[in-house]
Amino acid sequence: MTELPDRRLLLVHAHPDDESINNGATMARYTAEGAHVTLVTCTLGEGGEIIPPELSHLHGAALGAHRWQELTGATRALGVTDVRLLGGRGRYRDSGMMGLPDNDTPGCFWQADVDEAAASLVEVIREIRPQVLVTYDDNGGYGHPDHIQAHRVATRAYELAADAAYRPDLGAPWEIAKVYWNRVPRPVAEEGFARLRKELPELPFPESGVIEEVPGVVDDARVTTEIDGTAYATAKAAALRAHATQLTVAEPYFALSNHRAQPLLTTEYYELVRGRAGRTGAGRETDLFEGVAV
Repeated sequence: MTELPDRRLLLVHAHPDDESINNGATMARYTAEGAHVTLVTCTLGEGGEIIPPELSHLHGAALGAHRWQELTGATRALGVTDVRLLGGRGRYRDSGMMGLPDNDTPGCFWQADVDEAAASLVEVIREIRPQVLVTYDDNGGYGHPDHIQAHRVATRAYELAADAAYRPDLGAPWEIAKVYWNRVPRPVAEEGFARLRKELPELPFPESGVIEEVPGVVDDARVTTEIDGTAYATAKAAALRAHATQLTVAEPYFALSNHRAQPLLTTEYYELVRGRAGRTGAGRETDLFEGVAV
């Protein structure tokens, strides 16, 4: 295997487009700075709602194949070249929103055995040896079953990857130094929506969304880390546009299939939940690798 850069970042997401919404600027920044960025996506998003009428014929596997192409375009815009599907293509299907019959479909990610799925992620961890892992909180950011399951699988893989007694066939043990959850500080969301409502008449969206629709919104005090990605705003917007089945973009805003606008954030926020903060005084970390020996 080719020698990897000193800094290595792993992100675990549920569907294509989640990576660009939550971490697009972060991924673009670290890639541009020479870090190795690995994205693991758990499903192809076969259950996503489609925005463009000309693509409304896509369903199931055909939609999944199309969304993989969109993911390829999005990660290309972010400069990320190491993109993987958990367990291989088609291993886990989109489970749909919580409470739908799709949640009970055999083969959907919500029905996956957590340890089995985690074993696939352990293999990636022991190969790439990332110092930093980014994923969702235990509610998946907003309660989607695939996001919750991604959290469970990523957390279990974090534990198993460092266990020398666990599956030596998956490679040597590796302990990830820091684990982060995706976050948005409530004041940032409030300011973004206030600005959006003033500008809404000039935007191609029928209405504004609400804070509750933004994944990972928490009180300011829980946010430990902010990554300034303003220099990569264009890359993030391009990545979002690549997910045309799911998103409509009018910078600095975007909308999902409900057509309700929300802010497009280029400073991205995190909560450190495992590992030691890079600074102990006042102020947030400004680097996910802060305090990590590389």
